[in-house]
Amino acid sequence: MTLSPLSPHSNSGRHTHARVNHEPSQSANSGVNPGPRQNQLLASLPDAEFDLLARHLEPVSLALGDMLYEPHQQMQHAIFPTTAVVSLHYVTEDGATAEIAGVGHEGVVGIALFMGGDTTTSSAVVLTAGQAWRLDRHLFEAAFKRPGAMQGLLLRYAQALMTQVSQTAACNRHHSVEQQLSRWLLLSLDRAPGRDLVMTQELVASMLGVRRESVTEAAGKLQQFGFIRYRRGHITVVDRHGLESRACECYGVVKKEIDRLLTDVRHHSNGAAPA
Repeated sequence: MTLSPLSPHSNSGRHTHARVNHEPSQSANSGVNPGPRQNQLLASLPDAEFDLLARHLEPVSLALGDMLYEPHQQMQHAIFPTTAVVSLHYVTEDGATAEIAGVGHEGVVGIALFMGGDTTTSSAVVLTAGQAWRLDRHLFEAAFKRPGAMQGLLLRYAQALMTQVSQTAACNRHHSVEQQLSRWLLLSLDRAPGRDLVMTQELVASMLGVRRESVTEAAGKLQQFGFIRYRRGHITVVDRHGLESRACECYGVVKKEIDRLLTDVRHHSNGAAPA
């Protein structure tokens, strides 16, 4: 199936939906996929549990704009990104959008499958093209219910994801566009393999739920400070520490909670006492 990329409207920071991609292309035909242990959730599993899942994991290549699921759609797979980044966002009836969370190599797309809902009111679209591993929803649900470390790991990740959602809501309400942009770039950078982010200002505006002009102004300030370098379709973070100085506390809150919960699980999975 050929996918339509996101098409941001340059004057509003809104976009239309890409068509749903039920079958992401097999990565064997489009490049080398890092092993599933490159996903931090899968890497946190004890060897015995990982081996049970590994035989069922399928490598997939995700392209920019691939829609993994739409609101109220039955999810068919759990997706574990390795180099791809997925945006979870809400789209209003008039087409306005705002990102509520992002998922990269630290997580999984599809928590509704083990939370009991099967569907959500949000959408999941690929923000950064890359590789991932997918697991059939029935096998994912069975892995969650099976005795072992998987259930606790996924529940902790769900808690970290909820922290990200709630902090994003507070940030969008109370902080400046420059602070929001800095937070969003830092979180995106944490999930990216390098310093370069391939994305337009229109796309960033649609993720933040603000006008493109506001993003242009904020990005211009960050570039003047020497923190980022922007050319059409590419943003390079030049000075990460400087960018962190312009971000609000929301970035630190989210990063600290993700590190705390997932590091704690790794220690527990290896037989150490929880922190």
